[in-house]
Amino acid sequence: MSAIVVCPLSRLDETVGATGATHVVSLLAEGAEMTRPAPIDATNHLDLRLNDITEIMEGYVAPQASHVRHLLDFVDGWDRRQPMVVHCLAGISRSTAAAFIALCHLDPGTAEAHLSSRLRAASPTATPNSRLVALADAILGRGGRMVAAVESIGRGDSAIEGTPFVLPLRP
Repeated sequence: MSAIVVCPLSRLDETVGATGATHVVSLLAEGAEMTRPAPIDATNHLDLRLNDITEIMEGYVAPQASHVRHLLDFVDGWDRRQPMVVHCLAGISRSTAAAFIALCHLDPGTAEAHLSSRLRAASPTATPNSRLVALADAILGRGGRMVAAVESIGRGDSAIEGTPFVLPLRP
């Protein structure tokens, strides 16, 4: 069974190696240094540059609809034979939002609240970026259900960095 695996940047190489992932989504700020893991082909790496903010702020890159569209297109191109790793700097906010968005996109028949509950069960620290989720909610035509689902799980436990976790996809 394939899965979406979420981790912080510091555990990216280790997580790709342990899972056999073939695809990686990076959500990092402009200028943040990272090296694509050696097993990942450049065509299987989506590098989105945005800050972990929920409001537009001068000098920062707020999540935009274009970021969500690139994510959705990338997820559509993933064959799901092997896991996909999604990471941000800490593995808590941008990456958990992207994983939730991908789950909602890949499993449109499952209630958003069920998917957010799965996210919370997998990660006590997950605190999905609300701006990314709201943009995806609008693009996917979810009528506010994605936003409400993330609000229902609340803010995750405080942590400097999240622990890698796995969200299996339904067969």
